[in-house]
Amino acid sequence: MFNKKLFYGMMVGSSILATSCSEKSTNNLWNDTNPFYKESQLPYHTADFSKIKNEDFKPALLEGMAEQLIEINKIANNSATPTFENTLVEMEKSGQLLTRVQHVFGLLTGANTNETLQQVEEELAPKFAAHSDAIYLNQKLFDRVKALYTKKNELNLDKESARLLDVYYQRFELAGANLNDTQKDKLKELNGDIASLETKFSNQLLKGTKAGGVSFTKTELAGLSDSDLEAFKQADGTYLISLLNTTQQPELQNMTNPASRKKLFDAAWIRNEKNDENDTRATILTLVKKRVEKATLLGYKNYAEWNLQDQMAKTPTAAKGILNQMIPAATAMAQKDAKDFEALAKKENASNTLTAADWNYYAEKVRKEKYDIDENEMKQYFVLDSVVENGVFDMATKLYGITFKKRTDIPVWHEDVKVYELFNEDGSTLGLFYTDYYKRDSKQGGAWMSNLVEQSHLFGTKPVIYNVGNYTKPANGQPALISFDDVITTFHEFGHALHGFFANQKYPTLSGTNVSRDFVEFPSQFHEHFATEPSVLKNYAKHYKTGETIPDALVAKMKKASNFNKGYTLTELLSAAALDLSWHTVDVNKSITSVDEFEKQALIDNKTNLPQVPPRYRSTYFSHIFGGGYAAGYFAYIWAEMLDHDAYQWTVENGGMTRKNGQILRDKVFSQGNSDDLNVIYKNFRGKNPSIEPMLKYHGLK
Repeated sequence: MFNKKLFYGMMVGSSILATSCSEKSTNNLWNDTNPFYKESQLPYHTADFSKIKNEDFKPALLEGMAEQLIEINKIANNSATPTFENTLVEMEKSGQLLTRVQHVFGLLTGANTNETLQQVEEELAPKFAAHSDAIYLNQKLFDRVKALYTKKNELNLDKESARLLDVYYQRFELAGANLNDTQKDKLKELNGDIASLETKFSNQLLKGTKAGGVSFTKTELAGLSDSDLEAFKQADGTYLISLLNTTQQPELQNMTNPASRKKLFDAAWIRNEKNDENDTRATILTLVKKRVEKATLLGYKNYAEWNLQDQMAKTPTAAKGILNQMIPAATAMAQKDAKDFEALAKKENASNTLTAADWNYYAEKVRKEKYDIDENEMKQYFVLDSVVENGVFDMATKLYGITFKKRTDIPVWHEDVKVYELFNEDGSTLGLFYTDYYKRDSKQGGAWMSNLVEQSHLFGTKPVIYNVGNYTKPANGQPALISFDDVITTFHEFGHALHGFFANQKYPTLSGTNVSRDFVEFPSQFHEHFATEPSVLKNYAKHYKTGETIPDALVAKMKKASNFNKGYTLTELLSAAALDLSWHTVDVNKSITSVDEFEKQALIDNKTNLPQVPPRYRSTYFSHIFGGGYAAGYFAYIWAEMLDHDAYQWTVENGGMTRKNGQILRDKVFSQGNSDDLNVIYKNFRGKNPSIEPMLKYHGLK
């Protein structure tokens, strides 16, 4: 997952250099003792976490907004004829302090938050929305941008500059720049409400997930490995399993006690619908209503129609189209598996009925019997540190010539964080990379990548990037053994990181991962393929005790079983994507009074209402769409998967994992950022439009 907080999304400028205040500040708490006051002197201008305190953020963020508005108003009120330099380039240069603080604030509120930061986040969310409105609803500023846009062909702009002009003009239009003053006032009110509700949802979800952790006795956890039990053991002798943000929980596949499986599954299922302060249902209903009101005000039928204007898919119809091509075959596969698993359950006990809580348990039993493959056996070859340093880093070296050096002199935000410096093949520096993989109560669920510093030739900055995960932290002195799904996630998130590291843009707005949602997941999913590339796999998959390389026989079993349970994994993903579009294609006149009933009907309408195969995320904990930036865009994972399989097919056709192919991919795709129309970028690389056929074949759907 690529993650940037929503209030970053419409900001102007994204450099990480320091600016001096051109006006005297009225912010009494803002002074030179604040660590954000000056540009960081650390390598790559990365944040100095040894100096940053909770109380530093609010004054720095307020000052950053005030400072940027001074800069924006100066541009808007410039009496000189609009030029690309005095308008768009100056806009790119604005907000440097704000961006510097926001990147750190976004990291900590996602990966290591606390009540103080959450309070600041909730308090400032509507202020950030108002700040964005003050820029994109500034009529004088829009007039300057529009004047340039109408004579674009006369400006003799280079390709990237022309793209920047297109992007800004579209942003202004989608933000409501063409509305009248009364409409703008209403839009500002809606934007503030939406920002507050999104932040409220995220904080409710974090607290509800934390509170939803389940205590067990050792007997109740029969089937779990000794290492898992040791990791879950509490000081009072009980065993606590914290929840992941997904519907299914990884421990379910090994828990032999049906009552324990139900206990854990139900805890995940109802974590945020307990009629308490962490119940997200009222927040969702209000948020959906506000979003559709905003879209209608802007002249669109629904929120999805508005939000997809700058995506590759362009329309809800196109987004639904790719889902509808896959849902029938995926659900048929899942239903076939359900019959097999139910038969196995009844073989154990005639009164057994297969439930969603039991699915992974019986799937694992069938996998063991049918393919002679055991997830716990596989995990012994997947030590997290080796997966990272001998796996994803090795892949990057083989494909792109990148090398890595661990840095222990860079301050971090938590003791679990590691830092690496990256180098190009010629020895030149590429950037700085942080990893933060273990789950904790202060961290949002899921896995993601984002920047602390973005690449920009305009400012001479190189990328500083982090990957965050939620893997179970082992007991002291024990290695972190992760599942193969977690291995894939690690390659996925580093694929996002490579997209950011390869950025080669002048303007930060167009740099690296600042692309549409249905393109941003393409580089990450593409790099998942190399987790099973033989030369890479054999380099990282070593037994945690013996150091033995993963046996060929086990690799063969993994390959043979690769399509096993694919019906479930596809259906839960497609179901979530379709549910997202259902929420965001509602008409403004539709009254929704129950989240549960709406969700139930949406699953029926989308033909994904399989009782044993719930969506990957229920509405109540669907962080991507109600707290993150994927509203009406969760389908992006499927769209991007079409691109990734098509691109991987090109790799296979051209000799596989070679240094030459890596350079072509870097030069033609992954370094391009948003410097051109993304459909054009892909077609220039592939020589044709992407085909869905490789993806359908991969999943066994064709």
